[in-house]
Amino acid sequence: MAVIESVLVSLAASTRPLLVCDVDEVVLEFLDPFDAYLNSVDHRLHPDSFRLTGNVRHFGGEAATAEAVDAFQEEFFRTQNKWQKPARNARETLDRLSAGADVVLLTAMPPRHQGVRRTLLDLLGFHFPMIATEEPKGPVVRQLIADRGVPAAFVDDIFTNLHSVRAHAPDCLLINLMANDIFRTMAPDPGERVHKAESWLEAERLIRRHFGQD
Repeated sequence: MAVIESVLVSLAASTRPLLVCDVDEVVLEFLDPFDAYLNSVDHRLHPDSFRLTGNVRHFGGEAATAEAVDAFQEEFFRTQNKWQKPARNARETLDRLSAGADVVLLTAMPPRHQGVRRTLLDLLGFHFPMIATEEPKGPVVRQLIADRGVPAAFVDDIFTNLHSVRAHAPDCLLINLMANDIFRTMAPDPGERVHKAESWLEAERLIRRHFGQD
């Protein structure tokens, strides 16, 4: 909560547009690095459907249990600095957009791993405020927009997060973006009022148009 309040204070006097971005599969690659981590513990990620449970399997072919997948993710997040790297064009695009907008990173990750992620993001050049939460993203984005009357955009790879923001911040531009090409083709349709972008460059065009900066 203290982190959210700190970000809110920093935005309170701003009249610039607001861009809120998810981190995994949006700002940082997640699926390919997670697969690399799984390989190190004799498992791999099979792209058979748009989910992790059932697709994480031992080299021998046996699917990992849901509990094992959770444990793998916990260890991956604990050591994410060893595995993750920027999504293609993410840093350059956010740097350009930040010249005319406030950028906040909103990551769906246990807050106990916030320190590792903050250090990694700074090392990779993503010097933007970050909030780590396992709560629904819609109420958080609504708090960030507040009553400043500025245009806002939200970028995420998971449709439930996009729908949460749609319900709580109806005027916010919603963009579905996913770094991994293979899993992106299997993703469910994100639904009404959600724009699909296949790259950060396409997302940038949508954001600039919404912000009146094109």
